[in-house]
Amino acid sequence: MRLFAAVLPPEDVAADLAREVALLRRLPGADGLRWTGRPGWHFTLAFYGEVADEAVPALSERLARAAHRTAPFPLAIAGGGRFGRGKALWAGARGDVDALRLLAERARSAGRKAGVGHEEHRRYQPHLTLARGRDTVDLGPYADALADFTGRTWTVDALTLVRSDLPRSGVPGEQPRYEAVARWALGASG
Repeated sequence: MRLFAAVLPPEDVAADLAREVALLRRLPGADGLRWTGRPGWHFTLAFYGEVADEAVPALSERLARAAHRTAPFPLAIAGGGRFGRGKALWAGARGDVDALRLLAERARSAGRKAGVGHEEHRRYQPHLTLARGRDTVDLGPYADALADFTGRTWTVDALTLVRSDLPRSGVPGEQPRYEAVARWALGASG
């Protein structure tokens, strides 16, 4: 199964972002973007790729330890930018971003120790993907429109292991499906 570790925003935080995205979708050229559906909004901590069923228990045990070692922390969805030569539009994070980076490093380490995952050599950049474009769409105006957005601050209190199933139907606009496989509370009480 295709797995990744993530922080999921609470429903009310996602609802605030949905209102902002609705405004972005009114901008010229928005219909030329592939917008990420709301169920796909998450802060990826570590991407593991295809993981054999027999490796999931070891990964889960190590992720549980990573969650246990990380205290809950405040976070808000805020600002935005572009990746991949301007082909991906994302919302960023404010709050205890250092704690989010530490949790990401612990999730990547859990994958390495469990023998799964991909090595990443770049600094973790917290982001929540909103849309993907083609070369013909300039994402600059969308990133600029997100610059002043700041959602409600919430307390990140869990690490989630998520399964993603890629679209297979070939229907334009079909979104991946996401399913929480396991969830661990952050902190000593987790």
